[in-house]
Amino acid sequence: MSNPTTGDNLARLRRAAKLNQEQLAERAGLSVETVRKLEQNKPGAPSLGTLHAFARALGVHTSALIGDMSQAAARDEPDHQPLSLAEIRRAVAPVRGLTGVALTAPVGDPPPADTLRAKLRAVDRAYQGNDYATALTALPPLLLDVRAAVDLADSDGEPAAYALLARTLHLTGNLLIQLRAGDLAQTALTDALTAARRSGDQVVGATVVQGLCWLLMRQGRLAEAAELATSTADQVEPRFSRATPGELAAWGWLLMGGAAAKARDNQPEEAAELVNAAAAAAVRIGERDPGGEHLLMVGGFDADRVQMARVENAAVAGDPGRVLTLAEAVPPGPTPVGSSWQRHRLDVAWAHAARRQFVESEAILTGLGHLAPAWLRHQRYARDIVQTIDVGRRRAMTDNLAALADLVGYTN
Repeated sequence: MSNPTTGDNLARLRRAAKLNQEQLAERAGLSVETVRKLEQNKPGAPSLGTLHAFARALGVHTSALIGDMSQAAARDEPDHQPLSLAEIRRAVAPVRGLTGVALTAPVGDPPPADTLRAKLRAVDRAYQGNDYATALTALPPLLLDVRAAVDLADSDGEPAAYALLARTLHLTGNLLIQLRAGDLAQTALTDALTAARRSGDQVVGATVVQGLCWLLMRQGRLAEAAELATSTADQVEPRFSRATPGELAAWGWLLMGGAAAKARDNQPEEAAELVNAAAAAAVRIGERDPGGEHLLMVGGFDADRVQMARVENAAVAGDPGRVLTLAEAVPPGPTPVGSSWQRHRLDVAWAHAARRQFVESEAILTGLGHLAPAWLRHQRYARDIVQTIDVGRRRAMTDNLAALADLVGYTN
């Protein structure tokens, strides 16, 4: 059963006060349309001031109105923050008093470790399937339960409990990066790295570092991202003769993170060397499954993902012809790690647009819009490609292109 939304809470409290929508609007000094739109859960996140006006009219605390706004965050509605991220913010950065005890804590003992791991796998599948609203709703209570499990773990169980906490925080950080909540993502990933160190699990720690590198690139800190990725890769470089698939995958992700940063920092030769090294790790893994309790991204490292990195670096270098040539070696998707393949398809769409092959570019964007609308809405890269198509055609938008422009937030 889904959590009540802000609109659900407003309707319930309005009925309890024996008011119709017109009466509530009059008391709050707002329009009836505002009441209707909110109670019908239509797109458009309310401001805190609007909720305060309703709270005064109903004689309740403003916090009593605030409900699940995960859909607003997933749709990237204007002004959806901070309310849409309130629950995940409480879980990632809990308020603590002088005693150090968090004000927000689960009631009762947390579920068993196997249950928590199963819940994390389910959220990971939702995230990789571009269902950000589900992930955003499920992660806060899961994170609180995992923190409680760490507090209750004995010395023998602590490493596994901290590894689970690190993976949960890592997934949380990745989701927040997608939702462009960078500062909160940094808190989650920094805490994930601390938990990974406490767990002693090098694979978990290395993959968290890769998440931090992604965040640093989003922040424009290219040199720091490259240094963090490559120095960590040096620290965890596996011996190929006896390395596990998980160790090889974690190392490979770090190399590709370093390559992405160096490509963007105008160091194409160094980027190519790192991708070639990652390719060797992918060949060594072959068809072996990393297994274990790792996030899906670990299993998503393979030779095809390395080829997507080559395509990406060609796009960063501004070479559309090379993008299209290299992309021919990438099998059709989507892949289990959805965002990687989707990002690759944006590179191909960019290359077509750069070569004025607007029909092909638009077709790719349309496909992504059907497959992963929540993901595409958050991609500024997609917005830039739509702009290239719009400007390049020099004629009125087609209905299809206008729908894409609306989805990605492009305004002519």
